[in-house]
Amino acid sequence: MTEKLWKPLAPFLESYDQQIALIILNQPLQPQIKVFKTLWKNAAFKAFVDGGANQVYASGDPSSYIPDLISGDFDSIKAEVLDYYKEKNVEIIETQDQNYTDFTKCLKIVFNKIKSLEIERIIVLGGLGGRFDHQSSNINTLYKIRDWKADANIQIYLISQASVVFLLFKGKNTIEINTGFEDEICGLIPIGGLCEHVTTSGLKYNLDGQQLEFGHLISTSNTYDGSKKPVFVDTNKSLLWTMEMKY
Repeated sequence: MTEKLWKPLAPFLESYDQQIALIILNQPLQPQIKVFKTLWKNAAFKAFVDGGANQVYASGDPSSYIPDLISGDFDSIKAEVLDYYKEKNVEIIETQDQNYTDFTKCLKIVFNKIKSLEIERIIVLGGLGGRFDHQSSNINTLYKIRDWKADANIQIYLISQASVVFLLFKGKNTIEINTGFEDEICGLIPIGGLCEHVTTSGLKYNLDGQQLEFGHLISTSNTYDGSKKPVFVDTNKSLLWTMEMKY
């Protein structure tokens, strides 16, 4: 199986020269406005999910942040906000299917939209914080899209002003941690169920083939070994990686 290379904080480097797709969910924008502006600058495709449009519209400068797409079942977006973006010729796609969350439905649309673009990274802002059931649903979406094999090369990151979360693939994973924006704490969370064999290097508290499972051992409040070398994770099941960031 091919080893996966993850560069979670690379888009915040001034030298970063690749484009991303950016999805904005419905969380207050102001606490993470600096992160938002940096990601917007590097985004070749931008999408707002339902009430996420309200957050950007209320930023005080909505004309500077016109997305390519707004999608959702539109139970949260304000009428005047929807009208504003319609007047700006933003593509509006209503998705009423209640079998999926607005985030999941938007991701499917974005995957199709960016096929012709050289984008291998989707960053989601607003997926962490707020209601716990919403956060759980967003993480569940990461597990759902894991099985969309046609788009397996596209990496998806949930980012807030203080944290980054993404789903490590089954097999060998290398995580680069040399941007300077990494804070101290990181972790490996087996939310998807039992991981029978997990081996790591580059952490202060490494694993050597141990099981990770809720109710038993999970790797929270871990940190790095100080070498600045990449973290290596070999897992027999998909495993959630979380890390603090400072930006």
